[in-house]
Amino acid sequence: MRSNGSASSTKLMRSSRSLDRKKLRRNSSLVMKSEALDVHRSLSKGLAKSESKPRCRRYAVKKIPPFTAAAQCCNVGGDDMVAKKGGRGEDTEEELTRVPLQAIVLADSFATLFRPITLERPKVLLPLVNAPMIEYTLAWLESAGVEEVFVFCCAHSKQVTDYLQNFDWLNHPKFLVTTIESYNASCAGDALRVIYERNVIHGDFILVTGDTVSNMPLNHALKEHKERRKNDRNAVMTMVIKQSKPSPITHQSRLGTEELFMAIDPETKELLYYEDKADASKGTVSLDKTMLFDRSCISLHNDKQDCFIDICSPEVLSLFTDNFDYQHLRRHFVKGLLVDDIMGYKIFTHEIHSSYAARVDNYRSYDTVSKDILQRWTYPLVPDVPFLKNSLTKLERQGTYRASDIGLSRSAKIGPFTVIGSGTTVGNHSEVSNSVIGEGCIIGSNVSIDGCYIWNKVTIEDGCKLKHAIVCDGVTMKSGAVLESGVVLSFKVVIGQNFVVPAYSKVSLQQQPVKQDSDEELEYADNSSGNVEIASLPNTAEMLEEESRTEVADSQIQAASEVDGVGFIWSVGEKGHEEEWRHSVAPIPAYRLIEIIKTATEELEISNADSNILPPSGELEHDSVNDSDEDARDDSAHFEKEVEATFLRAVNENVKEDHVILEVNSLRLSCNLASTDCAGALFYAMMKLALDTPHGSPGELLKNVAGVIGKWKKVLKYYLPSLDEEIEVILKFEEMCLESTKEYSTLFATILHVLYEKDILQEDAILNWAAEKEEADESDKVFLKQAEKFIQWLNEASEEEEEEEEEEEEEE
Repeated sequence: MRSNGSASSTKLMRSSRSLDRKKLRRNSSLVMKSEALDVHRSLSKGLAKSESKPRCRRYAVKKIPPFTAAAQCCNVGGDDMVAKKGGRGEDTEEELTRVPLQAIVLADSFATLFRPITLERPKVLLPLVNAPMIEYTLAWLESAGVEEVFVFCCAHSKQVTDYLQNFDWLNHPKFLVTTIESYNASCAGDALRVIYERNVIHGDFILVTGDTVSNMPLNHALKEHKERRKNDRNAVMTMVIKQSKPSPITHQSRLGTEELFMAIDPETKELLYYEDKADASKGTVSLDKTMLFDRSCISLHNDKQDCFIDICSPEVLSLFTDNFDYQHLRRHFVKGLLVDDIMGYKIFTHEIHSSYAARVDNYRSYDTVSKDILQRWTYPLVPDVPFLKNSLTKLERQGTYRASDIGLSRSAKIGPFTVIGSGTTVGNHSEVSNSVIGEGCIIGSNVSIDGCYIWNKVTIEDGCKLKHAIVCDGVTMKSGAVLESGVVLSFKVVIGQNFVVPAYSKVSLQQQPVKQDSDEELEYADNSSGNVEIASLPNTAEMLEEESRTEVADSQIQAASEVDGVGFIWSVGEKGHEEEWRHSVAPIPAYRLIEIIKTATEELEISNADSNILPPSGELEHDSVNDSDEDARDDSAHFEKEVEATFLRAVNENVKEDHVILEVNSLRLSCNLASTDCAGALFYAMMKLALDTPHGSPGELLKNVAGVIGKWKKVLKYYLPSLDEEIEVILKFEEMCLESTKEYSTLFATILHVLYEKDILQEDAILNWAAEKEEADESDKVFLKQAEKFIQWLNEASEEEEEEEEEEEEEE
């Protein structure tokens, strides 16, 4: 690549998730413009799950979250957080001057994505797998060594304060929780300015929102932050990030968020550029070439997830006070600091790998994080480990959790990854799968519930059908009612008999505001309980109370006419039904996935055609050496792992075959690989699943193989368009038998026959493979000899077919 200035050449190197080596070599001739480098961004995105599920020692405590024990076991907080004592009765200078580790929790999201539910209850108190969201945040902070937490409340502040008081968070002797209330804050920037005025933060602090779910230890990130601060006082913040899939659909399908683009110094971990697609009006972003002047390398990423966990110095609060235009934490504050050359403040990143961290900021991420909890990625924050407000359940087979006092009919069926809360009853012949059922619910007979979140004290009468919906406390569904995908029923709604609620509808007892609020406006009134949190605005409170008394009759009549029961169906937003799928608990429609992949493919083609365009993830550095074959092998192995993770998630979450194909296609596009790579990776994932499924004999293992291959045949066959791909599958199977899955080695010929019988492999593919193996060394003919009888049978059958065809031709 040519560059102005002292640098003579620049070249692209693949990072752990960059594109194919050949593609990079094709794009290695890049031209640096006078002021900026135009960088093309594909729609590749996603959230990869942790490499391994964290496992800590199990524990049980009565009153406080169990993380207290985990913190001691993991040495959370770090050696730098605890001053050492020289002897009994003697305090060192460090001990006397040590500042407790503090955290700020923003209990208000300053958004309306959870409306109409949040008109009546604050988001942080909404149940997430039968425990309020804020429970996960506080329990994690306590385990991570935080000693003092300030919970900032705005909308529904009384509900939040009462909850914390009732469940002893405000009375904890070793974990001090204090609420700070403000009724005038309209954004996160206002909240931090209020906290600065209170003068309660005295050192480095953790900044999170009350919808954060994590199990990461903070000691390592804190240590890095403090060491940087000693050397550079301008290092004011450390952002926690994690790896995600560079897939065009994963960000959208998992978290409902836009693609995120970052530029990071790989040596110092300094954040140099931060942009998400929602803020970018074009398909390209521009990087200032001066970034390379003092650095040997810059890493460009669209394969990172922002965990919204920040370690901040006290200067961060003063910066918000000095800059009243800072409202949004990322859009204004982070991006503002990155472009400010005068003050010189710096932001760094800390990447986690084996820990979990995510934020619940819309309905889709609510669905995803709930599934992650059920699949135990958040351990020990799981349903069968007690932490305050979650009702204890017992883990059973297939990821099912049941309370001890449920009433379950013998004919009822409870599917995988399902929670049944305390006091709930399920009637005859009802089926519940991939769902969370709260406490005290009554589910009648012949009810079908799939992929739903049913909160507390819900009544669902006989014959109802619910799919991918959220049903809040106190809802009643009359017999035969149907909820289509994406429906949200707010508190105490009543759906009439045999009424069908259309897909993506939102139903509430609260009438939809005439004025459409922006995402930064607040949910002021607590209409469900009669409480009003805006003490400074008494007229508003009186008006709401008066309306509630005088117009209730008319409202009930109008509401009843809309759903044959009680409730108003809210109209969709300005973008219409076309955008409702984006932030829904329902799976993304197949046609939408096709559109996303088509867009990604077109952008990738533009990237290949333009030498000035940089691939979405990679490294930009001076005079790089040629890419090595070893790196290419690493990329193939990484692709295989991603495909396996995608396939296992599809199995666990009962994802449709077409959606699996679309997601694997997106991975293939982002890595610039061929169908043969997909076929081999998918075959490995299927065979690994069959092997991991419990079996006591070779016969049972063969049964597992036949079951998995039979169920997912359509997906595998999609990537076998010709004999070449089929031969690749056989070669992959040989490799597996010799290396990763040796248990299959004695069953090679039998499974080859199974693949033939299932129409996965054609006769010609097997015979061509055998012919190629005849020319190989003897050491490479192990499985050819094992399959000798089967191949002989195929040859004889082939000869008989040829003879029959010849006889038919002669007769004609």
